[in-house]
Amino acid sequence: MATTPIAVQRMRRELSEVVSSQEMMDCNIKIALLENEEITELKGFIGGPPDTPYEGAKFELRIVIPDTYPFYPPKIHFVTKIWHPNISSVTGAICLDILKDQWAAAMTLRTVLISLQALLAAPEPDDPQDAVVAKQYKDNYPAFVRTAKHWAHAYAQGPTVDTEFDEKINTIISMGFKENDARVALSSNEWILQKATESLIRK
Repeated sequence: MATTPIAVQRMRRELSEVVSSQEMMDCNIKIALLENEEITELKGFIGGPPDTPYEGAKFELRIVIPDTYPFYPPKIHFVTKIWHPNISSVTGAICLDILKDQWAAAMTLRTVLISLQALLAAPEPDDPQDAVVAKQYKDNYPAFVRTAKHWAHAYAQGPTVDTEFDEKINTIISMGFKENDARVALSSNEWILQKATESLIRK
């Protein structure tokens, strides 16, 4: 179904506001229009907030505007892989109330992007999208921080290099497994090499 004139008009205004906003620039939040005349698909970019495991990293989002916008929320997921309790480490799906039942027509893409950046700074592990990450966050927070930093470096240009984690990944790669599978297995098994390897073999 084609996007309605209301949605198109609204999106043009919102795009202009985000692109020209000094606040968005200061927060390291950007939006880009794909080659789509109906303004139904966009790319968003969010910088990792200061004093978080994601600081210095850059995350890409895919934003799809439904024909019912602004009465229903945009559909958004993370294209860049991330280790976060409220974002699926597999699909990039996001658990955020304003993208579901708490959406209001007065909200804008600016609202959503700022809220997503705030979610990176303040995860909600009791309402997770990724149960494995949420469990680690609650049971072993230092391991969560270290893993999140590693993923930010591996997938989002984050600054933190963890040579110990890299060596373990390379060990599993040498057994014939793919890098991403090795990273997921280790991350999900507290970076214990034997447990991670066993989980891959059982698949």
